[in-house]
Amino acid sequence: MNKKLNQLATFIIDKCKTITNHEIINNELIVSTKIANIHKLIKNLKDLDNLNFDMLLDITAVDYPKRAKRFELVYILLSLKNKLRIRVKVFLSENENIPSITSIYKSAAWYEREVWDMYGISFKNNVDLRRILTDYGFEGFPLRKDFPLTGFVELRYDDSKKKVSYSKVKLTQDYRNFDFLSPWEGQVLPGDEKVKK
Repeated sequence: MNKKLNQLATFIIDKCKTITNHEIINNELIVSTKIANIHKLIKNLKDLDNLNFDMLLDITAVDYPKRAKRFELVYILLSLKNKLRIRVKVFLSENENIPSITSIYKSAAWYEREVWDMYGISFKNNVDLRRILTDYGFEGFPLRKDFPLTGFVELRYDDSKKKVSYSKVKLTQDYRNFDFLSPWEGQVLPGDEKVKK
């Protein structure tokens, strides 16, 4: 499988000339490109006969607030003909816009709206870039790592008042910066006394 993916990567690099990096992880090809080349690359992946990535499965993002290029935008494509998936990554900062691919895949309109709603990444030429998962009056972008968990308002229908009301959001858990260490190391947990050492 890796041999086939290496051949595919070589073919894409030769034909598209827009790849900045590529890797194979878990039998899946991942290619990276620049913002200026994303539209051309996606179009080539769909239209070139040997590739035929004719299905857009998802567009999502990852937030790395400490990086200069804060967001990693990920396009997941499927070639039914070749039975292959490919991930295309683009790195962009908080203030950068990225070209919409709705002219290539119609379904991209909804995925781009979701990414805008959750992360605040703006897509040029998407004619319907508005909230899709949160309320219309919602403030902020909830999947950003710096999104506060308290202090914003929630829109809901109050049945007793028979109208829509705003209320402050209060979540019981504060923001935590995970250090990936086990909180149980060095502590005695209930039930440990039953274990023979």
